[in-house]
This record gives sequence, structure tokens and C-alpha cells, in this order.
Amino acid sequence: MIDAAVAALRAGRVVGIPTDTVYGLGVDPHDSEAVELLFEIKGRPDHKPVGVLVADISQAVEMAVIEGEALTIARRHWPGPLTLVAVPRVVMAEGVGDPDRQTIGVRVPDHQVALELLTVSGPLAVTSANVSGGPETMNDSEARAVFGDRVQIYLEGAAPGGEASTVVDISAGALTVLRKGPITI
Repeated sequence: MIDAAVAALRAGRVVGIPTDTVYGLGVDPHDSEAVELLFEIKGRPDHKPVGVLVADISQAVEMAVIEGEALTIARRHWPGPLTLVAVPRVVMAEGVGDPDRQTIGVRVPDHQVALELLTVSGPLAVTSANVSGGPETMNDSEARAVFGDRVQIYLEGAAPGGEASTVVDISAGALTVLRKGPITI
């Protein structure tokens, strides 16, 4: 199923992914049409950018500037509920990251299925699998009930739920907690 999901992603399609917080929808973060499709099927406002999930620290540092104390924190808490908001190293499609602040949120999820996909696919732009403003879905069945065939592949699995990740801005060199979560910084 991972190979089918990777093929769908490379074809510009949306894929359903279980994560360690909620079930998500993912696309190639460099594919503008795929990101537009993600926003369209979710009904997500254009001004609300999505972040990027990566398989490990090496993928994260290829995507964004993560060094010094931030890298130490990432090594301690990844995979897990920590999102680092950093300066991107690569150009991504519009809608991925915050163009006004020129930052991108990066996280390594603590979910085996997500990590297997990310290891093969590379980084993905991911958002929760729900209609914008609606209740979050927690597994592939719930996501399929909401989105049907508008999502190409639903990887089987459930998200355990729980608290949203701690979000730390590292873009200016200092650590600034933007959202408190399960990890204390």
C-alpha cells in the first residue's frame, strides 16, 4: 500500500495518512497543483498555510534551517509532538509554510505508518483530514466517510489522538514557544 500511496503522491494526488495526533491528508509540498487540490477538497482558507511532515532529522535539515539548540531539542523529541517553525532551505508550493514570515513548520510524527510512507516519499505537506472547521477524523474509515474518492489512497490506520504538538519558532535564532503542547520547552 505504501508503493501505491507514493505513486499517487507523484501523480499529484492527495493521500490519507494516520499520524500520532489525528488522521491527515498529504501531498507533495513542491507540487503546486497538488497543494491547490488539498486546499480545495478540505475547504481550507488560502491564508492558512500547511506544514511539512518528515521521516527523520536528516529530511528535516534538508527542508529547513535547524541547528544549534533547536537541533538538540529535535533530537530529544523526534519523532513526537514537536513542530519547529524554521526558515526553509527549499522552495515549496504556495500554501506550504508562511510566505509573510518566510517560515515552514516541520515535524517528525511518531506513527509507524506515517514514518514508513515519509521514508519512501520524502517530506509531505500534511493537514488534518477534516473539512476546514469541522471535526477531525481519527482513522482511514472516518476520513473516507468525509472525502470519499476525492482522496486517491487512504493508508489504513488510526491516530491515537491527544494534544496537538508543541510549536516552537526557531526562525529568528532564539526559541519562542508559539503553542504549548505535550512537550515543555
